[in-house]
Amino acid sequence: MAEKRVEDYVRTIPDFPEKGIMFRDITSVLQDADGLKLAIDEMQKLLEGVDFDVIAGAESRGFILGTPIAYNLHKPFVLVRKKGKLPCETIEETYDLEYGTATVEMHKDAIKPGQKVVIVDDLIATGGTIEAACKLVERLGGEVVKIVFLLELAGLEGRKKLQKYDVQTVISYPGK
Repeated sequence: MAEKRVEDYVRTIPDFPEKGIMFRDITSVLQDADGLKLAIDEMQKLLEGVDFDVIAGAESRGFILGTPIAYNLHKPFVLVRKKGKLPCETIEETYDLEYGTATVEMHKDAIKPGQKVVIVDDLIATGGTIEAACKLVERLGGEVVKIVFLLELAGLEGRKKLQKYDVQTVISYPGK
């Protein structure tokens, strides 16, 4: 029997949220112990040989995937949250959505000048959230040395917004 890959745990739901979209659902990865372990292990492999100080993750699935990697590698974990969710002094970055805007925040003391940062999230679609997270890291004096995603929807061309960064994904789907 062939060894399972992360793709084998991802559930595809056709026509969600609208006709023509193939929704890639990672809840099926997370709710299977073997799938979750494999996803974390595969994302962590993408960090082999990378010199970094901190892992940052975007709300909320970036927390789920980034925290165990930070734990395994004995690195601190920094939260990138939706506006109004962090209790201490923050900096914020607003970015465009298909309809409207969104704002993410990070604590002002989360990244120290000169720190090398890896950003983790579940999915790269249009790239807006992680582009905003990179700007927050850089405004605090950090350097984004790598961005790791579990999934990529290549048809949405999110890599274009992140082209100045080292971006890697475990799985890349050609469509949207």
